[in-house]
Amino acid sequence: MDLHEILKEIKSKFRLYMNGPVSQSMREKGMDYKINFGIEYPRIKEIAAGYAANHELAQALWKENIRECKIMAGLLQPVETFYPEIAEIWIEDMRYPELAEYTVMNLFQRLPYASDVVFQWIADERECFQLCGFLLMARLLGKGLVLNERAEAEFLDQALTSIESEYFTVRKAAALALRKYAGQSEQHRKGLRRQLAHYLKSENPEVRLLALEIEN
Repeated sequence: MDLHEILKEIKSKFRLYMNGPVSQSMREKGMDYKINFGIEYPRIKEIAAGYAANHELAQALWKENIRECKIMAGLLQPVETFYPEIAEIWIEDMRYPELAEYTVMNLFQRLPYASDVVFQWIADERECFQLCGFLLMARLLGKGLVLNERAEAEFLDQALTSIESEYFTVRKAAALALRKYAGQSEQHRKGLRRQLAHYLKSENPEVRLLALEIEN
């Protein structure tokens, strides 16, 4: 089958598993894709497993303004042909945190240059880049990434500053990355606890709560 036929087949499979109530709930929460079938992630992953990783197919899926197509794109995109400039185009197109979470999990954490771009992303002023950056850092730290002294200082500075971000999604992602960092060693945990003292006294109750979550 050509690319057009494969896309048509994938969409027909999505229609079989459409969940109207879930789709409606997502729309009410502001997720206004052109089409949202409301399919749960395990089912999307199951459908994707029936196709080989393919750059052209993944790119075509991403260009569709359909929730399930965009999630599947991250599952089918080969890392070898996913260059940094393409990653930036995808991030700029991410309008919902759910999509950032799935794409980081399925694709970004496997990129050979992940540990290089992660610092560019967390330092970016745009919400979508910061979100992907901290979610990616959390994944990399969870997999055992060891930061050198300079990188560690940069990460801690960016992450601690970001728990006071104007963006809720960034605050939560930064806190997650800090928890992964603290989980690497007792030394990290103790050092981070000292730096969190300031945030535990914040006048903002949300910041205090995040600091408590990180500490514990």
